[in-house]
Amino acid sequence: MLIIPAIDLKDGKCVRLKQGQMEKSTIFSENPAEMARKWVNLGAQRLHLVDLDGAFAGKPVQESVIKWIENKVYEDIQIHLGSGISSSDTVEKFICSKKLFRNWKKNQFRTLYLNF
Repeated sequence: MLIIPAIDLKDGKCVRLKQGQMEKSTIFSENPAEMARKWVNLGAQRLHLVDLDGAFAGKPVQESVIKWIENKVYEDIQIHLGSGISSSDTVEKFICSKKLFRNWKKNQFRTLYLNF
C-alpha cells in the first residue's frame, strides 16, 4: 500500500478546513517546507500539495510556497499538485518552468500529476 500524505496550503500555512469552509481552518504548521521535509524523513515517496486559496480563486495563489517546498524536497520525493490549475496555460507554466517537474521532463517519472 502506498500512502500519499497531503499538505493543504492556505495563506502560506498548512491547514485543514472544517467542512470545506475557508473561514473555518485549523493551522497545523506555519512552515509548509518543514512539514514536507518531515514527511520525506518519515519515508513518504510522494506528497500531494493542495493550493486551497487557488481552488477558491480558480488560479494558483500559493506558487511561492510551492516553490519553497520544491526547493526543500524536490530531489527526494515525487510531488502531486492540485487546485487552482484550471487552464492549459497554467498547466504549461508548471510543466515548463518548475523544478517540480524536472525529473518528469528527464523521463525519470512515468506520470505527471496535476489535478484540475
